[in-house]
Amino acid sequence: MIRRVLLTGGAGFIGSHLARLLLAECPDLEVLNLDVLNYAGSEDNLVELRGNPRHRFVRGNVLDSALVAPLVRECDAVLHLAAQTHVDRSIADPRPFVETNVAGTQTLLEAVRAADSPIRFVHAGTDEVYGSLAPDSADRFTEDSPLAPRNPYAASKAAADMLVSAYGATHGIDWVIVRSSNNYGPRQFPEKLIPRFVALLAEGRKVPLYGDGSHLRDWLHAEDCCRALLAAMRRGGSGEVYNAAGGNERSNLELARAILEIMGRGEDMIEFAPDRPGHDLRYAMDCSKAERELGWKPLRTGWKSELAATVRWYLDNPDWLKPRLKQDPA
Repeated sequence: MIRRVLLTGGAGFIGSHLARLLLAECPDLEVLNLDVLNYAGSEDNLVELRGNPRHRFVRGNVLDSALVAPLVRECDAVLHLAAQTHVDRSIADPRPFVETNVAGTQTLLEAVRAADSPIRFVHAGTDEVYGSLAPDSADRFTEDSPLAPRNPYAASKAAADMLVSAYGATHGIDWVIVRSSNNYGPRQFPEKLIPRFVALLAEGRKVPLYGDGSHLRDWLHAEDCCRALLAAMRRGGSGEVYNAAGGNERSNLELARAILEIMGRGEDMIEFAPDRPGHDLRYAMDCSKAERELGWKPLRTGWKSELAATVRWYLDNPDWLKPRLKQDPA
């Protein structure tokens, strides 16, 4: 039985959602929350958990083996979400992505391998490891699709996935990987499209859209992503990969127009920019395996209402959003 988990990256966007879900859904579970608190992580994201006796926050880096090893030994499972995630940053400077996403994952895996008792390792992956699909294709990636990353971020996540698998084959650790599609929801750092567009529009500034905006992404609410991770921890087969997507495939231009409509702005607020190098055209995943084996499917299925609620959260929380837009080092 899993009684205590080590959650890495638990003060970030998805991690903070997962910390709250774990404590709400698992009344006997204790959460050790490890986060380095870089630009995208903040204890403000965990304000509701202050004083909760089942939640313990530890500030530290997943690269610090002297810190990580004893924390891992305290736990029955590791939920590994700590990662550098922004593609543009990985193009500008890939080293932090290799360090955190690859070497950080290896540090945790080594701690799991060296632990005295079996520990389940749940790794949060991404659909970007599969590469790009043709926009007019009906194809979808399955868990058996080959990995074909096309940017440094995706390559670092693919390398992390392979390390997880290799530690399973070599050392027999118990692992599960969940590869999710683009996440959205409250508390996402405004380097990402939805909160950035809301923040810029709220200041009367135009929103930048790469290329012609035709790139397609499937949007999954962060709470549904976290439910997939929880289901994988509880019921996932050892050595298995599960895709988790929201069934909300939209072009970036369609998404921008939806945000503009919600905020009462016109399309003159869109500013098209030169496309970034290696920009993947389309991500789409088949999630039937997760539904069949984990009993998981997204609950936040009202795309228009959920997007509107997300936009409203940022507008209603300017004290959270505006400082982060200004501190964005991009």
